[in-house]
Amino acid sequence: MSQARLSPGIVPGRLTAEELAANFADVAPPLDRHEAQVAADRCYFCHDAPCITACPTAIDIPLFIRQIATGTPDAAAMTIFHANILGGMCARVCPTETLCEGACVRMESEGDPVRIGALQRHATDGLMAQGGHPFRRAAPTGKRIAVVGAGPAGLSCAHRLAAKGHEVVVFDRRDKPGGLNEYGIASYKTVNGFAQAEVDWLMAIGGITIETGKALGRDLTLQALQDRFDAVFLGIGLGAVNALRAEGEDYRNVRDAIDFIAELRQAEDRSALPIGRDVVVIGGGMTAVDAAVQARLLGAENVTMVYRRDRAQMGASQHEQDHAASKGVRIITGAAPVAVIGNDGAAEAVQFAYTAVSDGQVHLTGNGFRLKADQVFKAIGQRLGGPPDRLQLTKTGKIAVTASGRTSIAGVWAGGDCAAGGDDLTVTAVAEGRDAAEDIDAHLTGRTPEIPG
Repeated sequence: MSQARLSPGIVPGRLTAEELAANFADVAPPLDRHEAQVAADRCYFCHDAPCITACPTAIDIPLFIRQIATGTPDAAAMTIFHANILGGMCARVCPTETLCEGACVRMESEGDPVRIGALQRHATDGLMAQGGHPFRRAAPTGKRIAVVGAGPAGLSCAHRLAAKGHEVVVFDRRDKPGGLNEYGIASYKTVNGFAQAEVDWLMAIGGITIETGKALGRDLTLQALQDRFDAVFLGIGLGAVNALRAEGEDYRNVRDAIDFIAELRQAEDRSALPIGRDVVVIGGGMTAVDAAVQARLLGAENVTMVYRRDRAQMGASQHEQDHAASKGVRIITGAAPVAVIGNDGAAEAVQFAYTAVSDGQVHLTGNGFRLKADQVFKAIGQRLGGPPDRLQLTKTGKIAVTASGRTSIAGVWAGGDCAAGGDDLTVTAVAEGRDAAEDIDAHLTGRTPEIPG
């Protein structure tokens, strides 16, 4: 964004390079060998482990923790990767407190679960650091599959198909592969270029080609892909951001939070990134938290998140809410924006109305308040932008799919955020890409699908 067009309160360099480096350091540093052994020894190794059921990719968690406990972390990594090829990233970004760790028996009895996410990172990082790739491709099948979208769903699907001997071409609209993992996650959760390192590691299996700068509907058509390939998988994510539907949201210092996060992730020099003094983030999900926290880490003095329902209904987990609060982010619930107040094309404040919920619907009340804001970030959800013709959509505007990812068009599968079903999480997208790949392989070869869980 041009510096000349920014509000006077939005400036770069609010913090020193040393302060920024400390603020954006790894939020959850890896365990060393001794720490991993101690953490692994706390596992009960449950036979009917609830943590497995809580994991969307159904990793055999007791098995991989036992493998760490017995001094074979590489075997633990293979147990993880067989179920979740992006287990390294998921160890960093999964809301484990609501998934595997939330279901841990020790959580039930002691309020202190086994550190499953940290143990998963310990195992996967160790194996990935050795170089090479632990999986080998099956004999070539002569089949070619197009994967549109190089995010978690697309990469998971591509790897599973390549492992089975198929040739895969992955198309992505951006300059880099990775999707959400590269562009949409807070920098302090995935440091040192891990997202691209993970893509490079995954690609080492062979049989996968990635073509960037290729968008469906602009450079590619679904029909052309069907004509060229034996099957098509769509992992195109959600390309459009919901509107506030409030007066003044087109002011130049009102931005989509996802764009702010992407800009920060790609920045070579964070001290050059402009940030406001008084920042308001509208929304209550993970994107809202990531934007709000990073605004504070860049040096914003006052950062406020405002969500229209109560805290229990926020998309961000309690852990993420607590993290935001620990960084000085103020969270206001039960309020919605009605207007952005500005002058000379720039926002100066946001007017909110308190809300009431009746029959599950949010209604504005006659009472409200105003927050000073020289920068406003919208994080109120995304929607599917320009889906291909002929595809059946659900009432929520996502691509309708079966449990195995089949769409209404024969030979076309879909998964991840663009498809109906499941939470909008990296780990869910990985599971859906993997399961679709198994179904595609079964459809093309007649082999029996191999799905964990």
